[in-house]
Amino acid sequence: MKKTTSFILGATAIVAVSAGVAGLTASYMMPKEQHQTLTFDEVFQTDPNTRLAALDATQMQPVDLTKAAESSVNAVVHIKSTQESKIQNVTVRDPFYEFFGDMFGNRGGGQQRQVQTPERVGFGSGVIISKDGYIVTNNHVIDKADVISVKLNDGREFQGRIIGTDPSTDLALVKIEGDDLPTIPVGDSDQLKIGEWVLAVGNPFNMTSTVTAGIVSAKARSLGVYNKGVESFIQTDAAINQGNSGGALVNARGELVGINSVLYSPTGSYSGYGFAIPTSIMTKVIADLKQYGAVQRAMLGISGRPLDNDGQTMDAEMKKKAEELGATEGVWVAEVVENGSASGILEVDDVIIGIEGKRVKNFAGLQEELAKHRPGDKVKVKILRDKKEKTVEIELKNEQGTTKVLKDADMEILGAAFREVPDEVKRQLRLNAGVEVTGVTEGKMKAAGVRKGFIILKANGQIVKSVEQLESIMKEATRSTEPVLFLQGIFPSGKRAYFAVDLTQE
Repeated sequence: MKKTTSFILGATAIVAVSAGVAGLTASYMMPKEQHQTLTFDEVFQTDPNTRLAALDATQMQPVDLTKAAESSVNAVVHIKSTQESKIQNVTVRDPFYEFFGDMFGNRGGGQQRQVQTPERVGFGSGVIISKDGYIVTNNHVIDKADVISVKLNDGREFQGRIIGTDPSTDLALVKIEGDDLPTIPVGDSDQLKIGEWVLAVGNPFNMTSTVTAGIVSAKARSLGVYNKGVESFIQTDAAINQGNSGGALVNARGELVGINSVLYSPTGSYSGYGFAIPTSIMTKVIADLKQYGAVQRAMLGISGRPLDNDGQTMDAEMKKKAEELGATEGVWVAEVVENGSASGILEVDDVIIGIEGKRVKNFAGLQEELAKHRPGDKVKVKILRDKKEKTVEIELKNEQGTTKVLKDADMEILGAAFREVPDEVKRQLRLNAGVEVTGVTEGKMKAAGVRKGFIILKANGQIVKSVEQLESIMKEATRSTEPVLFLQGIFPSGKRAYFAVDLTQE
């Protein structure tokens, strides 16, 4: 496994500073009133005695970072993620198939062969946030991992298990079994000031317990590395390299204020800036993962553009638009989604300039403030409308347009058993892929009319080659605005069939 998992080539490279192996999270809906939402401190066993009685960071002249380093280094762990060697069936396709294979992908003259994939190993960092062994790290550190090994600063090693992951914020929660483990106090990243000293603690280049220092260079940075995910990074010039991913960004008081995640560099190693996920986002995401297995993400239900373009030069059209609106910063509302949170409240050409008393300059800042809230929360949004400031109250909804709690979904909701189609059956039916339904009980499959023996060839338009792939497609569907699994396939008799499986949870 290569240690650099993400490159954007060009004048510079943006690198997720680890390598790794985890799957996607998914969810189903349950009534909100059945669950009591807990705070981060209620979810995790924090130790109030670990906070340092240090001077205020801004009063330290010169800044003494030794206490901060001592308090944090033992709570930062080394993570080794292993993707084990596997035997996979691959199809060698002939040229005839390329022209005449049908739309199902199930008729071809290809030959089945077995290949063994190599073992892949990646390294990164993590932060112990609870004395009973909960660790926060980056999703890309443990992505697709079969085995997770966690090594503490004192040399002890544990096997970790994944509690939950959130690719949208690149965060993951891992658990090791232990008692009275060293933790780091969690600080408020909102209180960070530009120019304030911070430490980056982690395991770069597979070296344990490395501490580097720098200052906060900027806040609410967006880099576009998470594919429309939530980005509002803390930018720092503390040296961050491959292996630092998932490690701690610590202020001068020894408090965790961010999770180091991305390196911005022209070379792929440190020579520029590092970026960390702020604790303002982390605390809510990680608490959700422990309570529900999935993040309760609130959506405002608008589309638009930042008027300051995140510090970049706006084009002539947007400059003219900003002048018309009388705004120099904020988020311009270009569209209000029907039945979304803002429907009937916000209007096209409104400019969002604040949420809950916090100033909103750009999309990154807007995302950060929304990421602190759950569906059902009511927030006060300050807008500029017709060049006049106005405050409105909006009840936030999830991406499905409800305020219900989303729970992690698994294959049990389908009420069926599956297996990959045996090679003999593939030869008989001339198939190249497919998953066979080997049994149906009470559940979504039975309600849709699916029977034992049905071979699933496509699910929601994607060719299905394994049970794991079917599960991934199903989980993605449960999180969409239309939680339906459209199945295309064939029975052993050769009869084709189509089913629509309703994944809605009551």
